[in-house]
Amino acid sequence: MKILISADMEGATGVTWPADVLPGTPQWERCRPMFTSDVNAAVTGFFEGGADEVLINEAHWTMRNLLLEQLDDRAQMLTGRHKSLSMVEGVQHGDVDGIAFVGYHTGAGEEGVLAHTYLANSITGVWVDGARASEGLLNALVVEEYGVPVVLVTGDDRTVEDAKGYAPDAFAVAVKDYVSRYAAVCRTPGRTAADIRAAARKATALSVRSSPSQPQEHTVELEFDAEHLVGAASVVPGVERTGERRVSYTSPGMYEGIRTFKAVTTVVSAAVEEQYG
Repeated sequence: MKILISADMEGATGVTWPADVLPGTPQWERCRPMFTSDVNAAVTGFFEGGADEVLINEAHWTMRNLLLEQLDDRAQMLTGRHKSLSMVEGVQHGDVDGIAFVGYHTGAGEEGVLAHTYLANSITGVWVDGARASEGLLNALVVEEYGVPVVLVTGDDRTVEDAKGYAPDAFAVAVKDYVSRYAAVCRTPGRTAADIRAAARKATALSVRSSPSQPQEHTVELEFDAEHLVGAASVVPGVERTGERRVSYTSPGMYEGIRTFKAVTTVVSAAVEEQYG
């Protein structure tokens, strides 16, 4: 049995502030061990539950945040950027039985600690087929096409609620409670590690891969905080303006859908100016 862990950082233990997740800052260095502790707890729990293999895919920013030297020796880590499926890279090879979203967060425009969708700012909302979407929902739709269930989600309490919409059967662990976008009531690393480990152990039983599903058409809509970003996003083939600050596109499946989303966010981020956005 093989488990894939998609590891993001905003939803990690102790993280509440932009500097906590911004590579190179002292606060990021301080939070890296707590992020690694969350992932290690999931790894340990999955092996205790009967997993034979655990692959960790780094999914935050530069995708070089976890401390490899502190990880459980039984796990392997995929680290670095420019991956075909970004946050869920590895699921497409047909050998993953279950996936865990560790350190996840809510989407742009929603309540939640460091809430955003792919870009820290600029995007104020994302919708899939009319429903507001987080990174969790987007990635869940991708892995669904490969027959891989989401079995574990960790993050703040709002993330746990969000997960009920896209992975209702998954085990979920809140490592902190939302107060504002930049504040939370946090549990200690020792407590969250124990909670994540126990949940992962139980979640292993849900890791039953099914046959890949037939891709379904999805319409994705994005809203930005500035009008000029619509022009930038519309450069991507298939992306059309739908409002003063909105664009949308329709993809035959979420494999194409998430790749187009990645292209849009890459182009948009390049169009953002330092002071005025």
